[in-house]
Amino acid sequence: MAGDRPVMFCFDGSPQARAAIEEAGRQLEHGRRAIVVTVWSPAELVAFVGAPVSAPVGFDDEVAGRAQQVADEGAELARAAGFEAAGVVERTPDSIWRALVTAADDQDADLVVLGSHGRTGLTEVLLGSVAAAVTQHTARPVLVVHA
Repeated sequence: MAGDRPVMFCFDGSPQARAAIEEAGRQLEHGRRAIVVTVWSPAELVAFVGAPVSAPVGFDDEVAGRAQQVADEGAELARAAGFEAAGVVERTPDSIWRALVTAADDQDADLVVLGSHGRTGLTEVLLGSVAAAVTQHTARPVLVVHA
């Protein structure tokens, strides 16, 4: 039994992230505490393939608000799957996978759950695989759900 350590869901609103929450609901004990983490990067620091740009005033606030909506939506899905869940937003100027690994450490997560987008080839080279990077850079157990 994990005790008070939460399950951490990595949630970006995608069908893959939704499937991961649903699968965890089938695989794990109901009633467990969960944290649903959505990560976003400041617009002025990251644009397409990392080229710096300036964003309109207030854009970051708008993105942060939307990220919270996504996290809350994930928490609602997790509650429907049988977890006691809360949505959390992490802002990072760094890579998404690194922010997720840090959040798992900060939350002392018992298990990290995420969906794989199944990127291959050039798309994986340009965008990377968050699931692969999280798995490679954490000592915590990771449940990767494939679409």
